[in-house]
Amino acid sequence: MTGQVAGPAPESAPESAPGPVPEPGTEPVADERQRHRRWRERPGSPGAGKRGGLGRRRRGLVLLVAGSVVLTGAGVTAAGFIKSPAQAAADTRPPPPSVLTATVQRKVLSETVITRGTVSAAQRVDVSGEGVGGREAGRSVVTKVAVAEGRPLRMGQLLVEVSGRPVFVLKGAIPSYRDLGTGSTGEDVAQLQRALADLGYASGSDRSGTFGTGTERAVSRFYEARGRAPVTGQTGQTGATEATGQGEQAGRGTATGANGGAADPVPHVTVPMAEFTYVRAEPAYAERVSARVGDEATGTLVSLAAGALVVDGAVGPEVKGLVKPGQSVSIASEASGAHATGTVESVADKPSVPAKDAARPGPDTYAVKIRPRGRLSTDLTGADVRLTITAASSGQAVLAVPVTAVSAGADGRTTVTVWRGQRERRVVVTTGMTADGYVQVAPEAGSALAVGDPVIVGVNERPAAEGERSTAEGERSTAGERSTAGERSAAGERSSVTGDGRS
Repeated sequence: MTGQVAGPAPESAPESAPGPVPEPGTEPVADERQRHRRWRERPGSPGAGKRGGLGRRRRGLVLLVAGSVVLTGAGVTAAGFIKSPAQAAADTRPPPPSVLTATVQRKVLSETVITRGTVSAAQRVDVSGEGVGGREAGRSVVTKVAVAEGRPLRMGQLLVEVSGRPVFVLKGAIPSYRDLGTGSTGEDVAQLQRALADLGYASGSDRSGTFGTGTERAVSRFYEARGRAPVTGQTGQTGATEATGQGEQAGRGTATGANGGAADPVPHVTVPMAEFTYVRAEPAYAERVSARVGDEATGTLVSLAAGALVVDGAVGPEVKGLVKPGQSVSIASEASGAHATGTVESVADKPSVPAKDAARPGPDTYAVKIRPRGRLSTDLTGADVRLTITAASSGQAVLAVPVTAVSAGADGRTTVTVWRGQRERRVVVTTGMTADGYVQVAPEAGSALAVGDPVIVGVNERPAAEGERSTAEGERSTAGERSTAGERSAAGERSSVTGDGRS
């Protein structure tokens, strides 16, 4: 209709509540729930204010809990650093002392002296060329060497030749000290006769100790069997023989014939002392050969070693009184691993004289000779060995405790303290010999002490921490090694303290 003025647009009607829930199957349930939640959260909806207050309360509660946790952690941390004076004193107080114990053992106690020694032959003989060759030799020169170092020798064997004359080895205890010939008498003659007889050259009807025609023939046969000629000389009225050289007759003598007239001198075999070297026993071998063909025959040409091997050791004055002949000895070579046993043969009464070329005189030592049981290998000749001399022994297994476990009371009684179940029990004992840090004990009547019983040996006033214990044990180990090395001196050592039961 014309002329009508359009009025204001009508206000839009408020959004109405959601329509009725569709029937099942007409709309997805999830979409319906989302639309319903958006409607409730719109401003002005009936549940909008209630939901906003609940969210704020939840957020406040979470912040309160988090703050409490932080404050609690800070308090715990601070408590670890802040201590009261009483607590600090309690924490620094040392722990209570602990008891150190050792068990009672049954063992053989032995007191030993340890020293060093050198393996050598029972006898050593130096052979020189002095006097070999006699007046016939214008110059003393080595013309032959018949031995080698380390090789065994046979009795009657040629050693060396000097200016064409031989030097032999024979068995005997008396060194050559004079020329022998027809009419000579004495123990040295008897020794020559025995040595030749052992080789198959008997002296016939000659009396022992008298150099007669039988001995002369024996000497000649000995030389001839070795492609040599004996030295000959002449005999005067006194029976003395003057050597004149190899197989040659001497000049005119003064011997008298049967009719009282002068008679031509008769050559006789003589034995120059320089041509025979004696050794006391076999086996014998050339220990050192210095001679070389063409060299001047001066000084020692050959060194002989004879007899069974022995060990020469030494002990200091502090243990000399413990070492006696007949005691058992253990012999050990660290270099070869060889082991043997022996006995003390002799102990010197006077200290050994220091060597003249010694740079600094050491303490006095006393020579000790060890006789091995059985024969040592010749490979040990000259070896440095360890000697363990058993100076005393209990002989059989006995009850023993560490020396530190024994104490003496004011009443004079000797006791050990058994520690079992945190309780002490004192046992009165009688002590015996002491060795290797242990002492022999025997409980008196009415007292009981058995193998395995723990006995108190000390109190640890301040137990060390683990690191401190490791350090202390390392220092003790190092100190023990230094002590052991120091004990291995040529003067010997005593490995334990002498007790009342010393044998």
